[in-house]
Amino acid sequence: MPIKKYNLMDDLGYLLCLGLQFEIIIFSLCEDIHYSSTEAVNRIYEIKGRKYTSPLAICVGDVSDIKRFAVTDHLPHELLDNLLPGPVTVVLMRGESSILEKSLNPGLDSIGVRVPDSNFIRAIACGSGSALALTSANLSGQSSSICIKDFENLWEHCAYVYDGGMLPSGRAGSTVVDLTKQGKYKILRPGSALEETVAILKRFSLEEGTST
Repeated sequence: MPIKKYNLMDDLGYLLCLGLQFEIIIFSLCEDIHYSSTEAVNRIYEIKGRKYTSPLAICVGDVSDIKRFAVTDHLPHELLDNLLPGPVTVVLMRGESSILEKSLNPGLDSIGVRVPDSNFIRAIACGSGSALALTSANLSGQSSSICIKDFENLWEHCAYVYDGGMLPSGRAGSTVVDLTKQGKYKILRPGSALEETVAILKRFSLEEGTST
């Protein structure tokens, strides 16, 4: 299993990458990082031991790419540019024009999308020409990894493991916000950027939606 050190500022590294680690130890676990087949999506669930009812989010290389996979027309101009890149997952409707593989999260009309604050990962997403599947680098139900040794039991399933160094223990995940309804937002997970995210949403005159 090749272990490669990477520099987060080195955007050329993506040319060698198939399996990957990033930011909060989230990476594509399948060798085919494009959503080109049902098998590629199923492989992630098999390796993780993850329930098929647990949806996967996606990562794209640039905010402008989001509209290829989800509906953004109802959002205020420049809202997404203010929220992303960063530790925020936006939940949007997939829509009829989404190019996502139908086998990804079947039965769900929405999709979680991230643009991470990592040059390395954004370069990989851009280089793939598509989106990357996101899932934590551990077996389903186990503790989150803070270094690559923590998920050594998964290395055999990865084409490469990229070592970005030790992460802080007890870190929070991304802030997850539902933006599927026009003029409304709903925080689904507080995460690590709650205050900043809510401040931006309010600045764009979005109102907090009520639970149903």
